[in-house]
Amino acid sequence: MNEHMATSTLDERVGSDKLTKASELLRAAAHPQRLAILDLLGHHDRLCNRDLQEMLSMEQAILSQHLTLMRDKGLLEFEKEGKYTYWHLKRPEFLKIVHCLENCCPNL
Repeated sequence: MNEHMATSTLDERVGSDKLTKASELLRAAAHPQRLAILDLLGHHDRLCNRDLQEMLSMEQAILSQHLTLMRDKGLLEFEKEGKYTYWHLKRPEFLKIVHCLENCCPNL
């Protein structure tokens, strides 16, 4: 590793704009139920509200709040088909964080 890389800050390596966006995405995902939603959507191409509600045993109003927040922050996208709304990951690469939690933190 060169000396510059060893002493440079994350801001210098990544850039302040990307660091700000990453921080916003982390805040949007930083809830156990939202992490569970991301994980489920990572294992399915897409799921409708009803499927998510049943799989997570979550009230519709609470699920809707979580989905809306993650959509507004750029983690999820949706498509309407008739009376159903289907959700999918906008940033599937974000699941690396979920996998890290699953695999790297067994003693939490």
